[in-house]
Amino acid sequence: MVRFDLGEASREVLEGDVWYALEAFLTELEAAGASSKTVRAYRYGITDFLRFAGRNYVKELGLEDYNRWRLERLRKGFPQGSRDKRKAQTTLHYYSLYVRAFIKWLGLADRVPAVARPRGRRNVATLKEDEVRRMFEASRDLLDKLIIALLFETGLRAQELLSLCIEDINLESHEMVIKHAKFGEERVVFFGPLSLEALRLYSSLNGWKKGRLINLTYSGLYKRLKTLAERAGVSLEKVRPHVLRHTFATEALRRGIDVVALQNLLGHRDVKTTQIYVHLLKEDVKRFYERAFMQEVQV
Repeated sequence: MVRFDLGEASREVLEGDVWYALEAFLTELEAAGASSKTVRAYRYGITDFLRFAGRNYVKELGLEDYNRWRLERLRKGFPQGSRDKRKAQTTLHYYSLYVRAFIKWLGLADRVPAVARPRGRRNVATLKEDEVRRMFEASRDLLDKLIIALLFETGLRAQELLSLCIEDINLESHEMVIKHAKFGEERVVFFGPLSLEALRLYSSLNGWKKGRLINLTYSGLYKRLKTLAERAGVSLEKVRPHVLRHTFATEALRRGIDVVALQNLLGHRDVKTTQIYVHLLKEDVKRFYERAFMQEVQV
């Protein structure tokens, strides 16, 4: 989790009500460099805690409120939340980090225990290469082609794709600079023939002007992918923007890209995050083994 330098809450905040304190905290969080998505996540988590605590003023809050909230959510989960115990604990893990940061900022406690993230292998969904090809062929327009090609050949996060600017794309070197990456860190990624074809067609039709390449919201992107999946005969449940990122990662490893190189392409801070994709290749390894050693032996 990214750490933000927030300083300490002012006396005015400490003497005010809890909702005023929340808004002041979120304002400082944004000023420290947090993205709107991160600020929204903090808001959800801290709001759940404050509603549970039921306190009106900051001076009434204490570590005991946090502990009661943490234990209650561990036992019963979230109201109207997922019934999947693992998902609920994962949510609580992140929420506890957000609330802990809020409590420390208020100076209410120095040590605030977080909730551990569930252990075990993550279930990572991917598409088959044939399914991606069918979706690309089912494209209705150039925008559809750009979306499928870029997500499959670059592994960009949805927000990175939607923030991508034309002036950051180099058609000659087949690379692009991602300036709105997670954690605010820039990186360079490369694209292949499908993306190059779509980008050159875009350039010939629209010119190579400045500004966003794909002028959609996340909702618009999500709906386009679902429509393409339906047209291509691919299960709608399997298709969403991040699944194409997973698909890129697994295909990259299958084609021989080193894990550390893949880490850089995906923009992961820790190579352990990238290594989850290695597990997905187990079936490939098993198939190769069976071809080599499990053939019928002639006696």
